[in-house]
Amino acid sequence: MGQTRYLCRIDSPIGTVEMVIAGGALELLDFRDEESDRIDRFIARRYPDGLPPEQADGSGIADAVAAYFAGDTSAIDDLPAAPKGTPFQETCWAALRTIPGGTTISYRQLAERIGRPTATRAVGLANGQNPVSLVVPCHRVIGADGSLTGYGGGLPRKLWLLRHEGALRPEQGNLAL
Repeated sequence: MGQTRYLCRIDSPIGTVEMVIAGGALELLDFRDEESDRIDRFIARRYPDGLPPEQADGSGIADAVAAYFAGDTSAIDDLPAAPKGTPFQETCWAALRTIPGGTTISYRQLAERIGRPTATRAVGLANGQNPVSLVVPCHRVIGADGSLTGYGGGLPRKLWLLRHEGALRPEQGNLAL
């Protein structure tokens, strides 16, 4: 018998968060957007038979994500996540989890952190395929010049998250949600 897998949704200040939880770990966490089909592409690749049924989350994961948005930014730090990807992607995603909230690093620094200093572009591509955004904090990776580059959820959302975590002051950046 397989592990229980279910869909859970919560509202956040920056959009609806959809999560797929299996065996008490996040397999998918992303934002539902009318203007982007990103989450639908993730779902089609990972769940070819469609999304699992929606149900209330008894694992505490949804409560922790809600607490993050309510201001307890450390609430998601130790949430179990089980993103599936290539060995290289999984190495990148594991390294992302070592970036403390309220800080950022560059793609180059992340490539160096995983022992692949010339793989900056590959690291960027792996970040873009991260199926467990927020908890696997790809939003904390920025350009070498400090610019907010590349975030599947959109740069305005990345800016909001970095401000929320204290990595940027409120007056930094000029993107609007």
